[in-house]
Amino acid sequence: MLLRSTTSKTFSAQQLSQLLQAELVGSPQTLINGADDLLSATGDDISFYSNEKYYSQFSSSRAGIIIVGPDIELIEGKTYLIHQKPSLAFQTVLHILFEERDIRSGFKDIHPTAVIHPSAKIGEGVRIGPNVVIDREVTIGDFTQIDAGSVIYPLAQIGKYCHFYANVTVREDVIIKNRVILQPNCVIGGCGFGYESDPHRGVVKLEHYGKVILEDDVEIGSGTTIDRARFKATKIGRMTKIDNLVQIGHNVDIGMANFIVAQVGIAGSTKVGDRVQIGGQAGLNGHIQIGSDIQIGAKSGVMASIVEPGMYVGLPAGPAMDQGRLHTRLKKLDQLFKRVDALENSKA
Repeated sequence: MLLRSTTSKTFSAQQLSQLLQAELVGSPQTLINGADDLLSATGDDISFYSNEKYYSQFSSSRAGIIIVGPDIELIEGKTYLIHQKPSLAFQTVLHILFEERDIRSGFKDIHPTAVIHPSAKIGEGVRIGPNVVIDREVTIGDFTQIDAGSVIYPLAQIGKYCHFYANVTVREDVIIKNRVILQPNCVIGGCGFGYESDPHRGVVKLEHYGKVILEDDVEIGSGTTIDRARFKATKIGRMTKIDNLVQIGHNVDIGMANFIVAQVGIAGSTKVGDRVQIGGQAGLNGHIQIGSDIQIGAKSGVMASIVEPGMYVGLPAGPAMDQGRLHTRLKKLDQLFKRVDALENSKA
């Protein structure tokens, strides 16, 4: 059992079918009160299957109910809910099973150890945890929660219904809009990486006086850093989700509804369109443009601008189909060299 409702909520397959608007196959009376993965689930649990890698677990699962997609070949003797998006439907079930779970800080209102400058403006229903520092002329919107150890530098503007987890750092002049989530230890608005050589002074640090702007419904993962612009703004568009340990350089402009996976690095002044997906450990060169509706594969290196929608992989990154053909040819190089050697030897 991975999760069990603490209030003994129980749902029948028939009830869940109606809630999810999913087709029911099997017994409408099947009851569940918990959730787990396919391998560990028992008869009291609901699970889901959406990836063929887990077929063996699916076929042997003891889950009371399994949510599957419409194209799955069903195994007799089990109860299924058929839904276009099994993972999303499973998330809906988790929500209704565990909606009473309160993850808000137990420290209500403003903790007495928090240090708040008199000029800061704090909205209604704001929660500020232990050892938080709120510097001068900061504004914080209604019902935002800032957890223990976080530091908000001068002139930062924070919207409503945000949640900053422990040890977040928000630097000066940063603008964070509504319903933004900052996971632990991320840094928003640190100085960008910029230096110039000077014959008299050696290496000269370029101070960064710009901002970072996070639009509505952005989420930033743990340990991620987003650098402030040198003189304008680094921007993250609304609904964009950024994973853990990502580095966003100065003056980067990221559009709406992007998904950026762990350990991605985006160098300064690069512009990324809307609905872009960037796989883990991919690197994007500076001063390039990435169009909308583009997918960049894990560990890819994007050296030049990409305009046409599609999937791009490799180093340097190129269209996935082209890279696949190139990889196939590279694998045949050894055979080609052997044939050439044989031809040369036959002529000798």
